[in-house]
Amino acid sequence: MSKPNSAAMNPNLITSLLVLLASFTLVHLFYEGVIRPAASAVLATSGSSSLFSIWVILKDMEQQICFSLLFFCLFLMGYKLWRLLDEETLYTRDFLKDYDKSLPLDVDLALSDLEASKYKENPAMATWINCIRRFKNTRNVQHAADAIASSVDSVAAQLESGNNMIRYIIWAIPSIGFVGTVRGIGQALAQADQALAGDIAGMTASLGVAFNSTLVALFISLILMFFMHLLNSRQDTMVLNTQQSCEKHLLAHLHN
Repeated sequence: MSKPNSAAMNPNLITSLLVLLASFTLVHLFYEGVIRPAASAVLATSGSSSLFSIWVILKDMEQQICFSLLFFCLFLMGYKLWRLLDEETLYTRDFLKDYDKSLPLDVDLALSDLEASKYKENPAMATWINCIRRFKNTRNVQHAADAIASSVDSVAAQLESGNNMIRYIIWAIPSIGFVGTVRGIGQALAQADQALAGDIAGMTASLGVAFNSTLVALFISLILMFFMHLLNSRQDTMVLNTQQSCEKHLLAHLHN
């Protein structure tokens, strides 16, 4: 089984695929058991007013796919946020607090302690390890400070690339809604002869498919964009705290 990407804070591939499959399966079962039967009942009894029913608005295939992707995307963002909150204290911690700052740092011992930690793959501690390794090789504090900057930039880039799947889903959901729009308009045009003959029920239903799919897709996209903004804010805060912690604590140890 593949391991989670620690820097990007992504779940491993197997977990992601299982959650994606579970999301599509559960949403499909809910649609078949609740939404589509309710929509059919409304359409059979309410006439033209049924077009405004929430069941009718949600009943089509495109909306089902959008909701499945919504829950999968929320899982990805929730996992990242849980990782950030679970390890939040690490981003401001002095990992060498047991070392006396008034004495020269035993670089080999410090590096050994950090590499033995269970948090060694955490982005914050990995930045400390990279910085101390650079200092060990060069014995130059400025070079170590440069290592902090490059490591923090690398963490930020990994976090950004780790959000690619989420950004793709947020882009794909409105596109799926537009697919439903094209499908509905195509169905409506195919029933133009019936509409000219006076039977507009089929064309009205098809246009409902067209507009409802886009409406639901855009609404879901707005929800995901809001949570994406919250996630990006937490990630930016994590990167900033990591840099400040290194500059405040680590460089203080290395200056002696």
